[in-house]
Amino acid sequence: MVYFLLKTLGKAESLQLKTTKERILPLLVNCVILALILYRVFPNNQIPELYFFFIGVLISNLTCLLLAVLKFKASIHLIATGGVFMFFVAFAIHFSININGSLALFAIITGALATSRLYLKAHTVQELLVGLFIGVVPQLILLQYWL
Repeated sequence: MVYFLLKTLGKAESLQLKTTKERILPLLVNCVILALILYRVFPNNQIPELYFFFIGVLISNLTCLLLAVLKFKASIHLIATGGVFMFFVAFAIHFSININGSLALFAIITGALATSRLYLKAHTVQELLVGLFIGVVPQLILLQYWL
């Protein structure tokens, strides 16, 4: 819905957001939505795992926004998959459950996603690695607060 609003207002050319200039407003809107989720949906750390997951997602989005302002296009796809993958690993450790098959499948999906972004020439290897790094690191840093 946000994309269609931005397209109607003339702030987004296409769904791919090919330039860093086109990425700034959608990332800013996403940061506001994430802040509202943290403030209204997960107040007072009722579910600490999800609260800190969304804080990590917000940090990743803010980092991607900063990079877009600095004219670097990190892969938002790999930011998302990297963050979710790291959260699932921590979740499995925290609750002592065996989801190795799911983790392996998710790793394959992440690799296929990165390969498709390269094949479509949407990103360079550097942009993909930076995206994966931006997704994984905030989740790793926030582990100490809920794990």
